[in-house]
Order: sequence, then structure tokens, then C-alpha cells
Amino acid sequence: MTAAVADAISNSTHLIASAGTGTGKSLAYLVPAILSGKRTVIATATKALQDQLANKDLPFLEDHLDVLFEYAVLKGRGNYVCRQRLFELDAEGEQLGLDVDDSAGVDADDLDAIVAWSKTTGTGDRAELPMEPSGRTWAAVSVGPTDCPGQNKCPMGGTCFAEMARERSREADVVVVNTHLYAIDLVAEGVILGEHEVAIIDEAHQIEDIVANASGFELTGGRLRNLANTIKAIIADDNLLTDLHDIADQLSLDLEPYLGKRVDDHEFDDDLLRSLNRARDRANRALEALRKIPKESSPEVIGRKERATNAATHLVVDIDIALDMTTDQVAWVDGQRNPALKVASIDVSDVLSENLFGQRPTILTSATIPPNLPGRLGMDEHPHDSIDVGSPFDFENAGLLYCAAHMPDPRSDDYRDAVHNEIEALVMAAGGRTMALFTSYRSMNLAKDYLLDRLPYQLLVQGDSPKQVLVDNFMDDEESVLLATMSFWQGVDIPGRSLSCVIIDRLPFPRPDDPLLGARRDLVGSAAFREIDLPRASMLLAQGAGRLIRSQDDRGVVAVLDSRLSTSKSYRWDLIKALPPLKRTKSRDDAIDFLKEIRDAES
Repeated sequence: MTAAVADAISNSTHLIASAGTGTGKSLAYLVPAILSGKRTVIATATKALQDQLANKDLPFLEDHLDVLFEYAVLKGRGNYVCRQRLFELDAEGEQLGLDVDDSAGVDADDLDAIVAWSKTTGTGDRAELPMEPSGRTWAAVSVGPTDCPGQNKCPMGGTCFAEMARERSREADVVVVNTHLYAIDLVAEGVILGEHEVAIIDEAHQIEDIVANASGFELTGGRLRNLANTIKAIIADDNLLTDLHDIADQLSLDLEPYLGKRVDDHEFDDDLLRSLNRARDRANRALEALRKIPKESSPEVIGRKERATNAATHLVVDIDIALDMTTDQVAWVDGQRNPALKVASIDVSDVLSENLFGQRPTILTSATIPPNLPGRLGMDEHPHDSIDVGSPFDFENAGLLYCAAHMPDPRSDDYRDAVHNEIEALVMAAGGRTMALFTSYRSMNLAKDYLLDRLPYQLLVQGDSPKQVLVDNFMDDEESVLLATMSFWQGVDIPGRSLSCVIIDRLPFPRPDDPLLGARRDLVGSAAFREIDLPRASMLLAQGAGRLIRSQDDRGVVAVLDSRLSTSKSYRWDLIKALPPLKRTKSRDDAIDFLKEIRDAES
């Protein structure tokens, strides 16, 4: 893989590298990128991988490669505390200075802790806080890209933590970012990261969805309320503030009938059209009022003015797009408590072809690469190679793939009870040490209710604690059982004795009513199942199964409780071929015997 990456960089071509667990793929792309002397940006989809690169791999190479290089980590603007927001809080008093949607969710003690920390931190990075503030508390002291007016217009621009991080990244030879920030940079044609000569996308199977979302936006009542809260201290117009709050509430109400549905602009009913146009009018009124604020006003007033101007301008632009969407965009409404009209690009291949593959050699790598990925991303139009370097682990002897062929059809009434019985039997055989992955919260919670009083082991359930706390508790208690949904199928690394059984309740085919995927299905037509649904299910199934064998010494069972993996003639082999090459069985007794053997050997 290292040689292939070096060839792609030196020949200005592209590479797709499938690299299984244990390959050391991060070193395989870091070494040739650093030795090339070319400025490289590495985009990662998970915080764990970002931290590994920044805190382990790059420092190691800095010590051991006979090459001088500088590296930096750059995060999205909202990850850094905003000095201007802190200044406003101090100048105006806490409640007056807050401009978040719901100040009731802001913790005063956490605010005080953040203010004290801001006076000593060198980075302003939220990850370095000694405590974890609530989302609303952090929102009170940070800004997003649609609010920030930029370094030149902000009174605190010269000491801005986010701008300092950008400056460090521009001087670095290797820059590590999350994939969402890189996607925003691609859509914005390089305004964030600047020129770079090599791009490396790790966990590349997620890039299509991330770029699609980065090219779009969300419209919510909260954006209007936040605008009102930002200007309330600098504009003496109670009618405007009332109108902004009223239309925010009305927009939320008018979005509710569309919850969970895909909707085109010409399908908006009269109420929603009226609300969107009124919201646009109120945002323009706010802009008119902001323009009247004298330029010689105090720094806190100017800071609020610039931030509110940026927010209102983005709001008007987004509403205009929503009211006149193009055929390459899709819209839907998501969220229960705070409905959001989301707009995204259906096809991102042109953006990637022009702004990524047409600009620099690009390395796409992941443990799971769907076979149709190059075509979907627009890479087919550019010279590229593909390699599969496998994994150094002895999967055939380390693990067993149990396909529960006797299970009822997942659509039958008997299926859920059968799943619960199967999970209980496997957990008892493994002596705990099980991660059960579900395709929905409802399925997970039903399993929780069934298992809670039946297992002699600690039951950890997603939602009861933060993700990392659950993972840490699972690793600390070797006989515990962890129940989780889709966010745990990827990016969770639990090597060692704590995990010897991974259970997957059903094949992870995407929902038929998923708005973005539905639009892609329409674009593809009759080939939609094999072009959209099957590759996605194969990738997710492989990611879920990949949680089991994470080191040379790991052993265990992957149990798929969906009989279609054994019985479907049309696609079962597409799914099986995407999985690690474990021995396979349809016998529950085989799986239980293997789990007992592992348990007894480790007791």
C-alpha cells in the first residue's frame, strides 16, 4: 500500500485502497506523503482516527523519519471558543449577552469555567476543556460558519482561536481535518484550507454522503430565534424582535406535517410557502436595521452587528434556494422537537471531479470500499488504480460467522421474539462479552426490555451514557453486554477479552423512505437496488462485523440474526464477500460451542 500511495502521488494519479483492520494503513499513506514533500491534507470521518493521527502516528514519524515536517490539526469553527462572544458576555452581563435559542439550557457554572479556561488556553479547542459543557452552553460561546463574519470584520479577529488554528494549518506540511470540514472546503472551492498538493480521505466510504450534506443547509425556526437574540442588544425595535420570534414558531409548526418526508419546492403547501416568504422578509428587515448601526459603535456592538449580518444574509440566501430548488437537489424535513427543512445535493460527482480529482492526486482508503464507489464519486473520469491489501489477521482461525438460517423472516410477527431468544443464548455462552448491534432504536429498546432481568451481566445501552463512557465501561467490565445502534457500527475499537461476540440483528438495508437515498434511487432507476441499497448494506454489514477482530489475539463470533444472509439467492454472496473471511456456519450449536471454548480458555 505504501508503494501504491507513493506511485499515485509521484504520478499525479489517484488510488483507492481497501485496507483491512491491522494493516497499519495510516502509516502506509503518511510515510509516502511526508517523503514526497508535498503539502497534504488528510480527512478522517471519526474523531478517534483524527486523535490517533495527531497524537500517535504523526509524532512517531516526526521522531523516526529523517525528514523535517510540520503538522497541524484543524477543526470546524464551532469547535473553538469565540473571544468576541466571551467579550460580549462580560460587557453586557450574562443574560443580555446570550444569543442562543434557549438560554434556559445554558449552565452558569459551566460558563464561568469556560471563561476561566479561555484565559489560559493556547488553542481555544473545546476538546481541551476540563469539563464537557452542554450543547447550549457551548453554543453561547462559539460561532458557526453562517454566523461568523470572518477575521477582517470581527473586532476580535486578530486574536481569534479559529483563525489562529487556520494560520497554523496553512504553514503545516500535513494537515489533519475531519471529513465534513474537508467537504465544506471542496464545496467552497478551497477557501478554508487553501492550496494543497495531495488529498487523503480515510474512511472514504462515507465521503459521498458527507459532501452531499456539506453542499446543502438546514432551515429551522431556531435560526430566526438566534438572529433575534443576537440583535436584541443592539437594535431598539421590539416589533422586529417579536416578528422574528413569531415567524420562527410558525415556521416550526408549518414544517411539522412534512416530518420524515421528502418534499420538492413545488409541493410546499400555502402555509409553508407563506412562512418561508415571511421569514425572508423578516431577515431582510433585520439587515436593513443592522445597516443603520453607526460604524463608530463599541466593539461589542460591532461584533454583534457583523455576526447578525452574516447570519441574516445566509438565511436569505438559503430561503431563496429552498423556494427555487434545482433538479439536482433534494429536500426533506427531519427532527421532532425542532423540525428542520434540509436541502442536499443528490449527485456530488461533478463537485468531486472538478474540485478534488481534477486538482490533486487523491488517496481514498477504508476497510470497506463499495465496488461502485469510483463511479459514484466521479473518479472514473480520472486515471486511478485500485488495490486490496487485505488484513494480517488470521480470520479463518480467529473467528466464526454464524448465519442464523433458522430464524423467521425479519418481517414476520415471530421474528422479534426469536431474536431475543437468540441473543440471550449467545450472551450466556460468551459469558457476557457481547456487543449487540441493531438497525433501529426501537429494536434495541425492545431487546433491552427483554434482557434486563434475564442476564446476570451488566447491561449497557446506548443513550444511557455518552458513547465513550459506554465503551470505557464495556472494556472495564469484561462480562458486560453492550446494546447499540448504527453509530456504534463504525469507529468503535474494542480489542481484547471484553469482546468475543458481535450480534447483528438484521441486514442493514437502508430505509426505503430515506429522502436522500430515495432521490438517488430515482436518478438511477431500475438499477437502484444494486447501485444504491446493496453496496450500502454490504459496507455497513462489513463495518459492523469488523468490530470483532481488532488485534492478533482476538477471537470470537459474528452472529447475523437475519436468515436472508443464508437464503437469498440474488444478493447473499455480495454481502458475504464484503465480510472478513471468517469460517461460516448455520448451526447455533457451533457458535455456542466456539464461544464457550473462548470463555473457558480465558477464565
